[in-house]
Amino acid sequence: QVQLVESGGGLVQPGGSLRLSCAASGAISRINFRIYSMAWYRQASGTQRELVAAITDAGLTNYADSVKGRFTINRDNAKKMVFLQMNSLEPVDTAVYYCNIARGSISYWGQGTQVTVSS
Repeated sequence: QVQLVESGGGLVQPGGSLRLSCAASGAISRINFRIYSMAWYRQASGTQRELVAAITDAGLTNYADSVKGRFTINRDNAKKMVFLQMNSLEPVDTAVYYCNIARGSISYWGQGTQVTVSS
């Protein structure tokens, strides 16, 4: 089994920034970690989970239109971690943010971290 633990969520005012981190542990080595795609999803209350940002094993990134230019995803394969830098946060960014690691039919999820943007 692979465990993913997110951290870095919290309460921030509109226009502020947060950096989310996700650490992988368990049955995944550094060698294996680098071949997985990583992603951040979010789910606001009463809505479906949506993709926020993704990064492939080759380092290619993809962002939801709503966060382009504000959020940045990157990964540290040596530490088996993925990050989401979130700038210019807006109230609509309020949600539980989930880390995901996937390759083919294999997919693991973290437990989520709450991000609340409010004045």
